[in-house]
Amino acid sequence: MLTDFLVSNDFQFFASGWTQFSAAFGLAFIIMLVFGNSFIRLMHNWQGKGQPISENVPVEHQKKAGTPSMGGILMLIAIFVSSLLFMPMHNTTGWIALSSLLMFGTIGFIDDYKKISSQSKKASNGLSPACRLFVEGICVAILAYLINKTMPSYVPDLSIVLGSTIVLPLDSWEIGYLFGIPLTLGFLYYIFAYFVICGSANATNITDGLDGMLSKLYLPVLIVLVVALYGATRIGFMDAVMFLPEASALYAVLGAVFGAVIGFLWFNAKPAAIFMGDVGSLALGGFMGTISMLLKSEIIMGVAAGMMVLILLSSFIQTMFFKTTRKIFGTGRRIFLRAPLHHHFEELGWPETKIVDRFFVLSVLFSGLALILLKFA
Repeated sequence: MLTDFLVSNDFQFFASGWTQFSAAFGLAFIIMLVFGNSFIRLMHNWQGKGQPISENVPVEHQKKAGTPSMGGILMLIAIFVSSLLFMPMHNTTGWIALSSLLMFGTIGFIDDYKKISSQSKKASNGLSPACRLFVEGICVAILAYLINKTMPSYVPDLSIVLGSTIVLPLDSWEIGYLFGIPLTLGFLYYIFAYFVICGSANATNITDGLDGMLSKLYLPVLIVLVVALYGATRIGFMDAVMFLPEASALYAVLGAVFGAVIGFLWFNAKPAAIFMGDVGSLALGGFMGTISMLLKSEIIMGVAAGMMVLILLSSFIQTMFFKTTRKIFGTGRRIFLRAPLHHHFEELGWPETKIVDRFFVLSVLFSGLALILLKFA
């Protein structure tokens, strides 16, 4: 909006992606700092007792009772205001990225609202897992369709790209005919999108379990996505990234998310004055997966988000192992003292800050590996 106006009036400085990134970053960060305390008071007055502390977390977490949740609402406001001001309005990639935030943020808001209104301490007091995964699947199908339509002509329809040279044109691979109509493997594109976007959303959601942890683990991944964006909009800069000039609209959106996450960390650092809530964690995860698909960098994002993937896997492995052993032995057994992974280390006696800081170090290392793969893979 503002960028288009300034560029049309010969302020070409704002045509630069880095200018848009910096402006959106600064505005989103300022919005978080200026309105953060007022928003926390508003949420505290509205929610009363705040988000109930689940019965499936260490006893130490009971001290967090009364802390307001849904801080992700202010994050989304900061991101949308900053993005709409500084991204090119005619470019569809920016709108797709914002749509992912809105879709998954809405799912998270409903989930948070059910938890807070019920004040139940059961882990399942929000949306049921089946319901949430189904709705997320609908959102992924819409996003995947739009992402596919934004790809340049040299990217085959419904294709998966590995690096910049290996392209799997799924829609071109016929597997048979039905009533004379050719059937292709194009449906695998949507399954792939579901695992990328929905997996990202649930990985960030389950990672948001300790004060400041999701923000700290998310920032290194954002850096990798920004570098991938730069490579995708510069011919020859990175051999492992496909040239995607239309992705330039993502500079402002990524800058806004970067500024909002850092601004939120100001208030969410231990002891947290507010929790992000599912409205924030699901939105950030859905956004992360969507951006990786817009940049055709899904594998790179998966490496960068390795710490979040491990946390998600720990919960999945614990659940499956418990159910399997219960069927075999009659009593469920566990691999970890408590899942997800950060709660296991809490049960071992690690302080919360040590867990967060060490997980952050590992996230930086995973992201460093992803940057190496971006350049040399």
